[in-house]
Amino acid sequence: MTGTKGAETSSRLAESMLELIQRHGYSGTGLNAVVEHAGAPKGSLYFHYPQGKEELGQKAVELAAARFGSLVAGSASGPVTAGEVLGRVVGELAGMLDGSDFQLGCPVSVVTLEMGGESERLRNACADAFESWVAPVSELLVAQGRPRAVARALATAVVGMVEGAVIMSRARRSTEPLHCAAQAIAVLLAEGAEASA
Repeated sequence: MTGTKGAETSSRLAESMLELIQRHGYSGTGLNAVVEHAGAPKGSLYFHYPQGKEELGQKAVELAAARFGSLVAGSASGPVTAGEVLGRVVGELAGMLDGSDFQLGCPVSVVTLEMGGESERLRNACADAFESWVAPVSELLVAQGRPRAVARALATAVVGMVEGAVIMSRARRSTEPLHCAAQAIAVLLAEGAEASA
C-alpha cells in the first residue's frame, strides 16, 4: 500500500511540475508551488526527487514526451496517411491551446529555451523528447513508402514546424498558425510522397 501511495505522490508531483512549466515556464516554477499544486506533503518532494528541481523537471519533460508520443500513436490508428495523422495531432494541439485560453504550451520547448544552455541533464532530456517524436513520425513515413533518409528529414521538419506553430499560436492567442502548419505539412508530405514514388 505504501508503495502505491508513494508512486501516486511521485506521479502527482511530476504532473504538477509539467502543468506549471506549461503555464509559467521552468524558471517561473518554484518547488513550493509544485508541492502545493500536487497537494503533497512538503517532505515528499526530496524523498521522491532527491536531486531536486532538475530531476523533477526531467521527469516532467519525459512525461510530456510520452504524452505526445501517445497522441501520435493514437492518431495513427486505422488506414490513414501520414498527412492525416499529423492533421489529427495538430487538431488536438489546437484544441488544447484553445481550451486552456492559450495558457498551456509545449513544456519541452520551454525547458529547451530556458535551460538548454545551463543544464546538460535537462538539455539531454529535451533532445530525447524531440527524438521520441521524430522517430515515430519517421517510421510512419517509411511504412508509407518514403526512403529512410527522406522520412527522417521530413519528420524532423514536421516536428520543428509544429513546435514553432505552437509558440506562434500562444503569442498570437490564435490557432491560425497551427492550422497553417497543418496545411503546409500536408503539402510537404504530398510532395515527399511524389518525390519517393
